Amino acid sequence: MNSAPALIQERETGYIPALRAGLKPDPSITVSEWADKFRYLSGEASAEAGPWRTSRTPYLKEIMDCLSPGHRAEVVVFMKGAQVGATEAGNNWIGSIIDRYPRPTMMVLPTLDIAKRISKKRLAKMISGTPVLADKVQAPRSRDAGNTLFMKEFPGGSIALVAANSPAGLRSDPVACLFMDEIDAYPADCGGEGDPVELATARTATFPNRKIFEVSTPTIAGLSRIEAAYDETDQRRFFVPCPDCGVYQILEWPRIKWEKNEAGQPLPDTAALECSGCGELIPEHKKTWMLARGEWRPTNPEAADPRRVGFHLSALYSPAGWRSWADIVRDFHKAKAHPARLKAWINIELGEVWREDGEAEDPEILMGRREIYPADPLPDGVVVLTAGVDVQDDRLEMEIIGWGRGGENWGIEHRVFRGDPAGAAVWASLDAAIQKRYDHPRIASQMPVAAVCVDSGGHYTTEVYSFCKARYGRRVFAIKGVGGAGRPLVSRPTKQRISNRPGYVRLFSVGVDSAKTAIYSNLKITQPGPNYSHFPARYEDEFFSQLCGEKRVIETNKKTGYPVHVWKKIHANEALDCRVYASAALELLSADLDHLADLMDRKADAAETGAPPPVDPTRPRQRPRKIFGKGGDQ
Repeated sequence: MNSAPALIQERETGYIPALRAGLKPDPSITVSEWADKFRYLSGEASAEAGPWRTSRTPYLKEIMDCLSPGHRAEVVVFMKGAQVGATEAGNNWIGSIIDRYPRPTMMVLPTLDIAKRISKKRLAKMISGTPVLADKVQAPRSRDAGNTLFMKEFPGGSIALVAANSPAGLRSDPVACLFMDEIDAYPADCGGEGDPVELATARTATFPNRKIFEVSTPTIAGLSRIEAAYDETDQRRFFVPCPDCGVYQILEWPRIKWEKNEAGQPLPDTAALECSGCGELIPEHKKTWMLARGEWRPTNPEAADPRRVGFHLSALYSPAGWRSWADIVRDFHKAKAHPARLKAWINIELGEVWREDGEAEDPEILMGRREIYPADPLPDGVVVLTAGVDVQDDRLEMEIIGWGRGGENWGIEHRVFRGDPAGAAVWASLDAAIQKRYDHPRIASQMPVAAVCVDSGGHYTTEVYSFCKARYGRRVFAIKGVGGAGRPLVSRPTKQRISNRPGYVRLFSVGVDSAKTAIYSNLKITQPGPNYSHFPARYEDEFFSQLCGEKRVIETNKKTGYPVHVWKKIHANEALDCRVYASAALELLSADLDHLADLMDRKADAAETGAPPPVDPTRPRQRPRKIFGKGGDQ
């Protein structure tokens, strides 16, 4: 029999220390330490498969560590450009929650489709590819497995993936950790219940040690959620040292310089950073050295709430092999002449908001751009014609627009048909105008008006329906303008009965806000080419006044309290409406303008050489018949 001292010695050297070690909690580590120790990147979900290395993106270390349980920050805001690793930083945080700090967690994505994609391609790949996570989340083999597309359960916690447009999802159980990705893509209102960011944040209210991660590429100044959130923080920027003089500075677009060739064309591969201290040009291959020695510094140290921290980063910081300065310069030169593309470039590459006043050019400036060209024959570049018709109480107004390669467009005719729309005469005049065929200097055949959109939203809906129904086979469509951000230019049609008449007409909804934004954006283009708008000398001054008859302003939505863009009429705007409807007609044609331009070039060449001509370019390719239906007499 063992003596008492022997038993005590056995306990102290045998199973008792092992038991104590097993009961002892794991040492606390930060999110970045967890990622470096345990995270594996899947080859299916990442371009760089293998163990995670925070040293690859050193600017993410402080962001991730602010999400660690031991950090005092409650809300971490990240306003960023593309290709900087923001989503993977969030995934590392989620991985550490599953493995070390289990808590109820929710991830909010803009739409259900995006949530599905993130669940399958990001979250599931991270879990299956990281051994310490695969052991904690059951395989999705049954309804009771605790692992579904939108719910991942693990010992002590769970992660729910919800869509920002789903009130039911945002009303789910309380959560301690909330990851909201691409918040600028969220709808302004979630099913009539308010701002989705506020709804989701409310789920964390009962947790004193909550963590909220808000991430997004910004959009428009005054409307950007991420900009508003970042402005309420200490606004940290990542400062890096110059390899020559050691001065710490932010990587900023105005100091990216590049050479030009003898023809004045840019040479993007020569892009370098001009040091704000010594003025020397720093080649991009030194960026890795600079990032490794960079540090976050608050630029708003007097922020009201120290528990809110914010970070801003552009794509200029993207590590080697992800997004180069040459790539960014190259895309800048493609976008700079086109406001819509430039807006996307500023948002995505610089991670900055787009600032705009929402107004077109001054009418007098547009009048000064008038050119001398005839309506018949058409300008050389026109490949298809469309028309838009606005209905007023005492007249119809119409504009016919010629469209060419890259969306370049020419005003052809702007006409006013005086008369009572309740009578037949004014409609007969319109019918004759839209049946006119135009000579073209480069093709032998005449060019018809390929599609017409007529507004039915006024007082003469029955008359518009009847006119369009009888001419549906000629692509004369009844449309109704619908306001609201994010609506497509043209939506699928609905069947509408015609008052006191048999049959129905197909009615297309037109997203007028989207159309006006595109038109006003294109009017700012000052050089002929893609999306440039030409105006003939015959257009009267009143046309330009009407074209600039609205402005876009920011107002607070009474229901949600969230700022939204609203178009305000400042004076007569019929010319703008006609142009919106002519643009909708082009969308309904689904015409590939570049393809039609190529056909026209080949047809013109064939006429000169005597070769067989290609397919007639005056007949644009249409959408599938299931959208248009079989005709207007159904």
